[in-house]
Amino acid sequence: MTKEDRKVRNFKMKWILYAFLLIFVLYLVIQAVRCIQGINEAREKINSYKVKTAELSYGPMTYIDEGEGEVILSVHGLFGGYDQAYENIKNRIGQNRLLAPSRFGYLGSAVLGDGTPKEQAAAYVELLDHLGIDQVFILGTSAGGTPAIRFALDYPERVKGLILYCSAMPVTEKPEKFLEYQAAPEPLLSDYAMYLISPLLPSLFGMPASTVRTIQPIADRKTGVLLDGKFTNPDMERNFDQYPIETLKVPVLILHSEDDPVASFEKVRNAQHRFPILTLVTFPVGGHMMVGHRAEIDKALDDFINQNQ
Repeated sequence: MTKEDRKVRNFKMKWILYAFLLIFVLYLVIQAVRCIQGINEAREKINSYKVKTAELSYGPMTYIDEGEGEVILSVHGLFGGYDQAYENIKNRIGQNRLLAPSRFGYLGSAVLGDGTPKEQAAAYVELLDHLGIDQVFILGTSAGGTPAIRFALDYPERVKGLILYCSAMPVTEKPEKFLEYQAAPEPLLSDYAMYLISPLLPSLFGMPASTVRTIQPIADRKTGVLLDGKFTNPDMERNFDQYPIETLKVPVLILHSEDDPVASFEKVRNAQHRFPILTLVTFPVGGHMMVGHRAEIDKALDDFINQNQ
């Protein structure tokens, strides 16, 4: 290669690098604009809900309470709040009374003690007593499955049925090792960081990139995410002996997609024998939130609630 050829090659490489840098900077700017728009839209949507606040013994719990009929207590997952707890079951508004609280550290809900699943379950009892509700069908979505299971174990007299909706599952034996923190690392707990990684959501979690809009504003959910990472998500592994699933006295409905990339279906397959009274409804595809199966899910919920009301 001649000296002139090397000069031409270096010149081309330099402009290719500049082009990549320009594209990267444009991506950062575009995502920043989208992030700001997303935060504004998210706050408008949050303010549109008919939210109530219960002043409990340890502090406030925010919640939505709508509809009539058998009560479904909706326990949301990671990056959630009363909005997601409500959205997960809002199509049931014509058949059920929907109780959708924010868990500890999410959207204005205070924290009892350390914020463990056991303390979350105790807080739900306080909320039910505050509202004069005796029994509920408790529905745990994703990470919300752990406090829902804890509630059913600790307060079976308050539970007509336990519904695990693309939920975390109990392990079959105490692991020798487990992750002490199971959530997004703290540096990612910002709206802008989440927008930057949003194109990866479909491949990593089977959810559309637009999902990032449903978890904004992250500042109002960050405390809850950190608590879930430290206490909620590792709890069934850390405290295996405190989850005697075989002693559950309430009927259980599990709804799950076999291709769920977040809450692995393999864990459902391994744990199902531990539930004494189980109805299992699965879908070959659907991702983490069982997309495309609303009619089948509604029928399964109708059947389960009618059989156990």
